[in-house]
Formats: sequence, structure tokens, C-alpha cells
Amino acid sequence: MAPPRSGNQNGRGGSNRSGGGGGYGNSTNRDYDGGRSGPGHSRGRNQIHSGRIERRSNFGGGGGMGRDNRNRGSGKIGSGGSSGGGNSDDFSKLRDVTWSDMRLPPFQKNFYQEHPKTRNRPHHEVERYRAAHQITLKGQAPNPIQYFDEACFPDYCLNEIRRQRYNEPTPIQAQAWPIAMSGSNLVGIAKTGSGKTLAFILPAIVHINHQPPLQRGDGPIALVLAPTRELAQQIQSVANDFGSSAYVRNTCIFGGAPKTRQTQDLERGVELVIATPGRLLDFLSNGITNMQRCTYLVLDEADRMLDMGFEPQIRKILNQIRPDRQILMWSATWPREVRQLAEDFLGNNYIQVNIGSLELSANHNIRQYVDVCQEGDKGSKLKDLLSFIYDQSPHPGKIIIFVATKKKVDELSRFINGFGVRVGSIHGDKSQLDRDNVLSDFRNGRANILVATDVAARGLDVDGIKYVINFDFPQSSEDYIHRIGRTGRKHSTGTSYAFFTRKNAKCARALVDILREANQNVNPDLEYIARNAATISSKEKERDRANRDSGLGGSNRRNGGNGNNYSSNNGYSGGNRFGGGGGGGGGGVGSNSGYGNNAGYSNGSGRSRNYSNSRH
Repeated sequence: MAPPRSGNQNGRGGSNRSGGGGGYGNSTNRDYDGGRSGPGHSRGRNQIHSGRIERRSNFGGGGGMGRDNRNRGSGKIGSGGSSGGGNSDDFSKLRDVTWSDMRLPPFQKNFYQEHPKTRNRPHHEVERYRAAHQITLKGQAPNPIQYFDEACFPDYCLNEIRRQRYNEPTPIQAQAWPIAMSGSNLVGIAKTGSGKTLAFILPAIVHINHQPPLQRGDGPIALVLAPTRELAQQIQSVANDFGSSAYVRNTCIFGGAPKTRQTQDLERGVELVIATPGRLLDFLSNGITNMQRCTYLVLDEADRMLDMGFEPQIRKILNQIRPDRQILMWSATWPREVRQLAEDFLGNNYIQVNIGSLELSANHNIRQYVDVCQEGDKGSKLKDLLSFIYDQSPHPGKIIIFVATKKKVDELSRFINGFGVRVGSIHGDKSQLDRDNVLSDFRNGRANILVATDVAARGLDVDGIKYVINFDFPQSSEDYIHRIGRTGRKHSTGTSYAFFTRKNAKCARALVDILREANQNVNPDLEYIARNAATISSKEKERDRANRDSGLGGSNRRNGGNGNNYSSNNGYSGGNRFGGGGGGGGGGVGSNSGYGNNAGYSNGSGRSRNYSNSRH
């Protein structure tokens, strides 16, 4: 994936490497999950090229505070703000285990008993099933399990499957279960919403129950690593459903939440740990748990973890796990970085399962619209778009709006709240309690609009999301796919909108390809940018540089350096929901007299935009 660009990086303060007078560093480029810093702690750039780290301990007292969530370079953000006078933040005190010097007790990992129906199914029927569900393989794999009664799971698993009223395995479950239950390493490539969580949780439960019971001081038998706390909690929900009847204890550990409960769970002993990498390394460094009993490892959304800069942490964790463990690695895309990670960890000793094409593609149940516009016009365009959506129906379903930075999340939430519409917001700086409350309101419909950074792009399992709006286009086309994938789930339909500016020119060609592959109409302005991306990107950089030199900020600054001009919404026809006939944030719900037969909407300049027929 494309490396991130630095955002607004500032550094101030004096001796921020010392324990007392730390400086302050800030990078607003990308928002990622992370623990809040407490007294004497730091939220600085990880010294081993990390994207983020959630821990809040193991630091010297009184260090500076750094907040560069994606910068992988040497940094311009108050060097040394990452620590005070104590240990560095590369977990150097966590020593790699020399497994060659240890005598490892053998363990069992092959539990698969192929059902006669599965074993005797004719080869042409197997291939027809795989072709119908776009299942492709690398390596020799058992036949897929096409029906639950063919699965070799214990009764406590099958009873929960029946209770949950699952009809039949999803394609990834059908093919992955026999591989995982056989004890083989697996690389699974499947889109979000494909059912992969259950594809690794059920084999994990069976694996755990075939191992000797935990003894005092033992760490977990199975470990699931996930990039965000939301995804980790979603995985835990599935683990709770299927693990309770099997007496498999689990805990979910992540940054941004108190350590007390998580520490108690680990010290008491749990068979399954679901964790984000930074917090897990924190506990490992402090000797609160260990990975010497871990024989079943899952890396969920590996592409996302790499994109977030977690590769050094993942490698550090894997050095704590015995080398003959079973690994299941999952990814929604298959870029070069993920392939390299698979080769490093698994060599050639794995079976790869692909569901769908390895080419980047969007869910065909999602109708995609792209509006090419100026950065400063996005506020008024969002107002128009929300008014258009609400004029279609007073209950339009749930809406997610993605933006690039935490600051913009808060600004945009206030902007939408000004129209009398209840809106929730989440980003990495919000406390876990706040995020849980916001997501609960969003799930239950108490707030049907959610403004979020990419922390909600994956692992957010919420039903009824009808619209995804990319207020800020993401850094890569992979992120675009995951964002819009929050709608159109479980065979439903959805709609996505994206505001695309010349600053996003580097993504234009990939976006055109995605639209064409999904049989969507392509905006001619977008095609023009795609054809001239190099020239346009160069001009935008020159403009940004000139604006910085003149003190105006970036090319998205208007009206003397303010960001998006949310108050320039004048000239709206009729009394629409978002602000009536005036500009700037007026009023609540009104009539939709400005929108004739839902054929389009009138924007601030009097031009008509039509979102109902893809031609925009």
C-alpha cells in the first residue's frame, strides 16, 4: 500500500528527551487507535517504525508528548517526545525467546475427521461449488464443507450454530474449516463481511479443548491479533457466543481502556486472548502474561495491520511464540507487503484460499457516486447531499461519513448537529466508554449519522447502514473499498458517495478501475484527473508549497487560512432540512420544496446536481 504522507507536523518544547521538560509533537495526518497517555507517559512516535502503540506504561517520568500516528521517518515532531527518562518504546526489555535451546512438549493440531459425504463428493461437484463461489486455492486442500451436518465440530459448536440460525457455511468457512481443523497453516483472502471470524474461532475452540488444561502462570493457548479495538471486541463477541458452552475463557485486551480488568483476566488464566499488538506487548514486557503455551495464532486483517505500521510489533510478538505453532493469516487484499509477511512467517508451508478475485474490487451491491469538487466546497456539498438523502425518506437508514483527521471529525459533527440532526462521532482520541456509547447509539438508531476516521473502516459490524460518504477521500483505493464495504452487507444494497479533489489525483486511476469493474458510471472529470494525475499532483504540491510560503496553509485553505468553509452554504432553494433557505447552519427540519420529484438537488450556486442516475 502507498506510504502515508506527513500531515501538519509541529514540534515545540525544549529538552523533550529528558524526564521533565518534554515538548509536544502533533501530526494530524491519519488517525489510528491508541491508548491515552497518562501522567509521566507518552503518546509518541514508535521508535521501531510503528504506526501506533496503545500502551501507557514502561516510560520514564514526565516525558514530552508526541502524537505522530503514521510518520515512519526520523520525525520532525519534537524528537524524543516518545519517552521520558526511562525505557524506550521499542520493548527492548522484552527479549526474544531462543526456542532452539528449549525442549518443547508436543501438541496436537490435527482434529479433522472428514465426513463421508464430503469425502465421497465427485470431483466435478467440488469444482462446480468452488467455481460458483469464486474459491481458488494455492496448495492441496481438503474438499469444502458444503453443509453444517458435514462439519466435524463437537456438539457444543453445532448446537450454537443451530441456535444462531445459520443456514449454511459461507464460502470462506466452507473451505477454511477443513484446512484449519487439519492443523495446516492458512492464508485466507476474503472481503470484510465474508464470515471469516467464525472461520477461525470455531477451529480455535476445538484446538484449545484438545490441549492440556492451563496451569497457574500459563499464558493463552490461542491468540488473535487484530488492528483495532472495535474489531477485537467484535471477535470477542463471536468467541463469547461459541466459547461459553465449551468452557473456553477469553479476554480482549486493547489500548485506551483501563488495564486493571485486562490484567486480572490474564493473571487468572484464559485460553483465548484477542488483542491489539501494542497493549499485548505491554503486558508481555511487564511479565503479566507469556506466549509459551500459544500454539494457535490468528493474524486478522493483516493488510490493515501493516498499513497501520504494526509490522515490528507483530514480529516481536511472534518471536515470543513457539515456532511450530499453527498460523491462520487473514487479509482482505493481497498486496506485496502481505505476501512478504506470509513468506517470512510461513515460508511455503501454507495453503492459500482466495474468495473472489485478487484484483481490487468493490461489492457490486453498492451504488457508487463520485463528485469531483474543490476542497473548500465539500461542506456545502455535504449539506446538499444530506438534505437530498433525507428528502427521499424521513428515515433513510444509517449513514457513515468518513473524514481524514480527528479534528475534522469534531468539526463536522458540530456542523451536522447545527441542523438539528443527532450525530455520533468516533476517533482514536475518544475514550473507550465514549466510543462504546456512540456505537451503541448508532446500532440502536438513536443517532443515524456517524462521523468517523478510519478506525471505523473495518471491524464495524452494524446492520442497516444504507449510505457511506467519503467526505475526505482515503489515502489508498484499498481503504476506499473497506470504507464503502460498511454498506451493502449480507446481500443487501447500499449507496456510497465520495468527494474527490485534485489533491487525491494519485488515487484517480485505481478508483476509475474500481468503478468500471463494478459496472458504475464514471464521472468524466474523474477520468480527466486519472489521465493527467502526474501533472495535477505536481501542480497541487507546488500550490501547497506556495501557500505555505505565503502563510496561507495548504491548498485546502480558504478565507484567510480556515479549513473547509462550512458556512458558505447560501442560496439554497426551498426550506430544506439542513438549514432552510439561508447559509451557515440554520434550523432544523423543513419542507423539501426545493427538490422536485427527488430528481436532484440545488446547490449553493443554483446548479442542479442529480444523484439519482449516476451522472455526476
